[in-house]
Amino acid sequence: MANTRSAEKRNRQTLKRRTRNVQVRTALKSAVKKARESIAQGDSSAVKATLHAALRTLDKAASKGVIHKNAASRRIGRLAKAAAKAQQRPAAPAT
Repeated sequence: MANTRSAEKRNRQTLKRRTRNVQVRTALKSAVKKARESIAQGDSSAVKATLHAALRTLDKAASKGVIHKNAASRRIGRLAKAAAKAQQRPAAPAT
């Protein structure tokens, strides 16, 4: 329980920020999950679209301070690397 007006205000601000951060984090997880699923399926047009959405969401979250910029950069790199690897997979060999 807050004792001063400034502590009460700090509580209000913290609650607002927390709800916003939870929403952003949830959207972030969903976007990354969709990108990983499309990479696993190997559909190149879906990979391109979902990867773009995931990278954009990661950048936005980092710019708002929801996740650290280095964490966003690391996740972006790993997603891009997985997408590039998936696109270079050779087709089934002809027998």
